[in-house]
Amino acid sequence: MAAKCCENWTGAGAMVTRRLDIEDANSLGDYLRACGLHDAQPVVSQTLAGGVSNRTVLLARADGDWVIKQALNKLRVQTDWFADPARIHREAAGLEAAAALLPVGAAPRLTFEDSEAHVIAMTAVPSPHRNWKACLLDGDIKESHVTRFAMLAAQLHAGSAGQARYQTDFADQQYFEALRLEPYYGYAALREPRAAGFLHALMKDTRARRLALVHGDFSPKNVLVYQDGLVLLDFEVMHYGDPAFDVGFALTHFLGKANHLPQIRTKLGDAAHAFWQQYRQGLGDVHFDELDGFAAMHLLGCLLARVAGRSPLEYLTAREQSAQREITLSLIARPPHTVERVVEEFVTMLPRILD
Repeated sequence: MAAKCCENWTGAGAMVTRRLDIEDANSLGDYLRACGLHDAQPVVSQTLAGGVSNRTVLLARADGDWVIKQALNKLRVQTDWFADPARIHREAAGLEAAAALLPVGAAPRLTFEDSEAHVIAMTAVPSPHRNWKACLLDGDIKESHVTRFAMLAAQLHAGSAGQARYQTDFADQQYFEALRLEPYYGYAALREPRAAGFLHALMKDTRARRLALVHGDFSPKNVLVYQDGLVLLDFEVMHYGDPAFDVGFALTHFLGKANHLPQIRTKLGDAAHAFWQQYRQGLGDVHFDELDGFAAMHLLGCLLARVAGRSPLEYLTAREQSAQREITLSLIARPPHTVERVVEEFVTMLPRILD
């Protein structure tokens, strides 16, 4: 079920976006009733935390709960960070691509789209479920989850590689530029001149490498664990580009937690190795030129960006941020050319600085 707009909703275009606040139950109820999506009963909804770029609520429905998202013009971070709310429709397209490329149940199903108010709805993951990031921070690391996470990336990349449909539908990289390249690599280059040359070269190469669909936010925070399986969320920066970005982005989260959690540092390093091995195996016969080298560079770029970019890892202490910055800058100065070497050297250097 999709709609261009809700004609009975007061206002149009940008006015709709300004007046609607889905986190306000009364506003959401008026909107849903105007769209013919809710009866006269009060709306039962719950605001979902964790996202910085959208308002997100869980809507109770008799025939299955929905998650409703409304894109924000200004993101909820400390620095000024703006992005076109029309990006929500890239997420809608991403959900449909995921439905075609990933196993059933591995991503929510798109149920509603309003192109005027920049709102989408999707099926909610049933309870009980847990956010995988929370599991990892609690020390709950399961090899089956790591390998499944890697397989989701491999299936997305391998299934879309060279496919004209995805090359055309996801050719526009403006949201990836606005939400990843500039705030991660571009901003970090401004704050860390010693890495500026490396980061600017990486940005240039990334723009040129158009090989497969890229999720663009492939992180444990965007994964829910349900019945011991993984459900992938948040497709708003999906584009046709460099799959190595997803690999580096994902691995950064294992190494960032290895920095923060010394008691399970070895297990998290092992998880990073397992992810990389399973990902390469999952690609099957699909080959991406210079994948290992570019994945290693994206891992270094993301490690630095998550302490020097616009969206730092919130769980790192000031001391841990400093350590991650120092180690990553030292590796960028003499970059290892494989993922395995970056992982090994980063994990090995942590106790020398922190312990």
